[in-house]
Amino acid sequence: MQQQHHPLLSASLGTQREIVSFHFGTDSQQRVYIQAALHGDELPGMAVAWYLKQKLLALESAGKLKSKITLVPVANPLAMGQHWHGSHLGRFHTLSGQDFNRRFPALGEALIDELADSLTQSEYENKRLIREAIDRHYRSLMARTELDSQRFTLMRMASQADLMIDLHCDWDALPHLYTTPHAWPDIEPLARWLGSEVQLLAQISGGEPFDEACCEPWLTLAERFGDEYPMPRGLLPVTLELRGLADVSPEQAEKDADAIINALIEGGYITGELGDSPALLHPATQLAGCEYIHAAHSGLVLYRRKLGEWIKAGEVVAEVVDPITDQVTPLVAEFGGVLYARNLTKFVTAGMLVVRLAGENAGRRGELLVG
Repeated sequence: MQQQHHPLLSASLGTQREIVSFHFGTDSQQRVYIQAALHGDELPGMAVAWYLKQKLLALESAGKLKSKITLVPVANPLAMGQHWHGSHLGRFHTLSGQDFNRRFPALGEALIDELADSLTQSEYENKRLIREAIDRHYRSLMARTELDSQRFTLMRMASQADLMIDLHCDWDALPHLYTTPHAWPDIEPLARWLGSEVQLLAQISGGEPFDEACCEPWLTLAERFGDEYPMPRGLLPVTLELRGLADVSPEQAEKDADAIINALIEGGYITGELGDSPALLHPATQLAGCEYIHAAHSGLVLYRRKLGEWIKAGEVVAEVVDPITDQVTPLVAEFGGVLYARNLTKFVTAGMLVVRLAGENAGRRGELLVG
């Protein structure tokens, strides 16, 4: 294992943050990138990453790694320092107000001119050239803010992978994942081993999240040059939502780490023996088919249905209670679906997102992710 330190641009005098990455295996053609806690208060993934580090060390010592694997257990040192009177503010950057998992840069168009005269009739060679171009691009960028410095550092490492796994969690949720339609067949083993109950697909979900930004240059270059040159398949992205914020335990973390290792074995990234492959719990659905239910007014939320229940159109999922006026407003599903995530807070303001259902009929457009 090699450990690397990536200093970030200092935002203020007397401060210096860094991202620490761990690298396992040889510098092979196959590469895997795994990171945790891009939203700094989402800690189930950080626990999983710690167990993964121990398991990857053992696998490396046994000579069982068939790929180069990069692990970043703490992907967001900025968010880890954001605390306010005992509350961890890990989703948004307090200086800019930006969501830490939005506004990652698109790179593909910038690489077209650079690679136009150097691509070859060898897919292997083209993959190497694209990786080198990505690395040069991010090394040459001058970050203006500490946040951009962090974004560029993560993107430089992750965008070169064949498989990129971003470990997150939700408020209060079932295990679920996000990926793209083109990547789903290769991500499906990960869904099976993890017991993911909802698989959400979107080619473009809006907001430029990390996972989509990582695969964007590969897709853009393949679209531009695919008719002229043999282009590599490119990066396969997946964001794993490891249940809810409170779901941090050694037993679950190690179980999830084992599931990721098993999926990497099945995918050919690690050598090993597997038992019977688990069945996929539920087929993939379109992210646009999810229904988001918001509070019409402020009050106390009383949930009437549990995570994992199938909600039919017209059924009440929860109620918002105003204890002063006695106004009770039912939150009713318009389209229906499985209740896969709900807000952890029990007091809501007007317009706050309360419940999410994974169905097929909502037909949402525009920004598909939670803001």
